[in-house]
Amino acid sequence: MKLKPLTDEEEARIQAGIASDPDNPELTDEQMAQARPFREVFPELAEAIKRSRGRPKMAAPKEAVTLRLTPETIARFKAISGTEWRDRMSKTLEKADV
Repeated sequence: MKLKPLTDEEEARIQAGIASDPDNPELTDEQMAQARPFREVFPELAEAIKRSRGRPKMAAPKEAVTLRLTPETIARFKAISGTEWRDRMSKTLEKADV
């Protein structure tokens, strides 16, 4: 989506709103020079909220397989379980006595 450039009036209104906000004043150059990274100021908190990227590690990771099923079978699982139909199918297969 392309946005049209702001007019001078719109930019002035935005800047005036920023300048008049008492809860969020702009930082001075001196304050910016003193700024330090969050993880440096609060190392314990930064470590506690750190998130890892990618899928969460599982004790027993699942294995991807290819399986051909009839459309009717898939429709039944989707009708019962909605978006969780794959989990329900997996649990059903685990219970099967084969």
